[in-house]
Amino acid sequence: MKWLRLLCIILIFSVLASSTTPVFAQSYRFQVTDMAVVVTVNADGSASLDYTITFQNDPGAHAIDIVDIGMPNANYVLNTITAQIGSTNITKITASDVVIPGISVYLGSDEIPAGGTGTLHVNIPTVPKMLYPATQQTSEPYASIEFQPNYFDSAYVHGTTNMQVTLLLPAGMTSKEPTYFTPQGGWPGPDQPESAIMSDGRIFYTWVSSQANDYTAYTFGASFPARYVNSTAITTETYVPPSTTVPGGSSGGGGFLTSITSNLCGVVFCLGFVGFLGLIIYSATVGAKKRKLEYLPPKISVEGHGIKRGLTAVEAGVLMQQPMDKIFTMTLFGVLKKNAAEVVTQDPLELKIASPLPADLYPYETDFLAAFAEKNGEARRNKLQTMMINLIKSIGEKMKGFSQKETVAYYDDISKRAWAQVEAANTPEVKGQAFDENMDWTMLDRNYDTRTQQTFSGPIFIPAPIWWWRYDPTFSRPMAGPSMATGPAATPASFGAGLGGAVGGSRPSISLPQLPGSTFAASVAKGVTSFSGGVLGDLTSFTGGVTKVTNPPPPPSTYRTGGGGFSGGGHACACACACAGCACACAGGGR
Repeated sequence: MKWLRLLCIILIFSVLASSTTPVFAQSYRFQVTDMAVVVTVNADGSASLDYTITFQNDPGAHAIDIVDIGMPNANYVLNTITAQIGSTNITKITASDVVIPGISVYLGSDEIPAGGTGTLHVNIPTVPKMLYPATQQTSEPYASIEFQPNYFDSAYVHGTTNMQVTLLLPAGMTSKEPTYFTPQGGWPGPDQPESAIMSDGRIFYTWVSSQANDYTAYTFGASFPARYVNSTAITTETYVPPSTTVPGGSSGGGGFLTSITSNLCGVVFCLGFVGFLGLIIYSATVGAKKRKLEYLPPKISVEGHGIKRGLTAVEAGVLMQQPMDKIFTMTLFGVLKKNAAEVVTQDPLELKIASPLPADLYPYETDFLAAFAEKNGEARRNKLQTMMINLIKSIGEKMKGFSQKETVAYYDDISKRAWAQVEAANTPEVKGQAFDENMDWTMLDRNYDTRTQQTFSGPIFIPAPIWWWRYDPTFSRPMAGPSMATGPAATPASFGAGLGGAVGGSRPSISLPQLPGSTFAASVAKGVTSFSGGVLGDLTSFTGGVTKVTNPPPPPSTYRTGGGGFSGGGHACACACACAGCACACAGGGR
C-alpha cells in the first residue's frame, strides 16, 4: 500500500503545484504616465520618429519585458532603430508579430517589474513615404502629413497620460506658410498647438495635454508648401497595411510598451542624432511656454514713428511684455495708493473694496477691483484675464502710428532714472520716500525684486509709505499731526510724461512707523508671489488664456490630405484614416 500512499502524495503536490500557475500567468496591466513623440519631417519625404515613454507597471501584473510599437508603414529601416531603457542600450529589436507593421523592443534584464517604473526611449531615424499631396486650393502645391502616436489596447493600459506630440517641419518657411490640422480622435487638449521657429529655421507644432490617455488613437497633422521638400518626396500611393492577427492567450511572457517624458531623456540617453531630437523636445517645451507668454498682438510691433508718451507705468509694463503677475502687482499698489481698496489677507490675497470708488481710477483698475469682488477663484481668474485682454486692446489703439521700439526704450530710460534717484538718496528717509513716489516705474526693471532687496539691505530703517497699512494688515492706520515740510520729489519734467509725485512744499505730518529695510523689500516682493501662486495659479496657463485671444497662433487648415483611404485591421490595431496621407502608428493587443 506504500505505492498507493506515495501516489496520493504525488497527486496532492500536483494539485498544489497547479494552484500556483496563476502567479505565472499574470496579465499585463500598466499605466503610461508620460509620453512624448517628435515627428521630424525630412526633405526626402521621410520622417524620423523619436519616442520617450514612461511606464508605471501595476502591482501583481506581468513584468513589462517586450514593448511593441506600431509604425506608420512597413517602409521603415529596422537595423537603424535604436532604443534605451533608462541608461541601458537595448540590443534586440525585431519586427513585431503583434502589431503589423511594427517593432518589438526587448527589454531583457531591464524589464519593468510589477509595481515598478521605467522610461523607454526609441529612435526611428527613417520612415519613408510619409508625405502626401494636400487637397487645399492654393496658388501652389502643398504637402501634408498626418500621424497617430503609438497607443495600446485598453485591456492592458489604464489611467491618464501626460502627452506631448510635436511635428517638426522642414526648414525655411515663414510662420504664415504652414497650417496645422485640428486634432482628431477626441483629443482632450487645446486644438491650437504651441508653435515657434527654431534657431535652425524649422517651425514646430506641439500639442500637450495632461488628460490624454494611451489607449485612444489621436490624429495630428499639418501641411506646408511642397517646394520645401524634394520633388520626389510626395507620394501618391495609397498605403494599405496588412491584416494584423494577435496570437491567443498570454503565453511566453511578451509585453509591449511605449512612453515619452517631457524631460531631456534624449540628451541623457544617447548622443548625436538622438541627442539632437532630445534638444527638439526641450526646445518645443520651452518654445511652447515662451509662446504662451508672448501676449502682445503682432500689430503693435508694426513700426510707426515716434514715442507714445503719456502711458501709465502699468501700460508701459504691458508694452514691455512684463510678466502678468508683476502687472497685477503694479495695479494692486496703484489702487491701494488711491485708497480704492485695502488688503484683508495677503495669503490668500483678499481685498476690501472701497465704496464709492475714487473717481480717478483707470478702466483697468476698475476691472481689477471687479475681479476681486468675485469670491470664486475660477471666476476671479476669468475676470482678470478679461481685464488683461481689454488693457492690451486699449494699448494697441494708443500705439497706432507710434514706434513700439522707441516707446519701450523711452519708458525703460524712465525706469533707470527712477532707480538712479532712489539709489542716490543719502539717507534712509529720503531713499524710502523716493522709492515710494517712483515705485511703479522702478517695477519696470526686470530685476526689480533683486534690486529692491539690494537697495534696502543692511541695518537701515525707513519710514513706511503712508498707504502701507492698506497693503500690510499687521500695520495700524497712521495718525496725522501738524504740517511738515517735504523735500523735492520726482516730477514729470524729471523722467517724462506720466511720472508723477509731489514737487515739494508741505503736507500733513504723519506719524509713520519705521520698517527694517530688508523687511520692506521682502514684503514688496511678496506682492508678486501672492499673484503668482495664490491668485493666478500656473502663470503660463493663465497667460496662455490671454495669449490665445490677443496673439493666437495661425488658424488651422480646413483641408487634409488627398487620395484614397486605408485602415489597419486586427484586434491589436484599429487605425482608420480617411486619406492617403494618414501616417498611422498603432499599437495594442496582447501576446
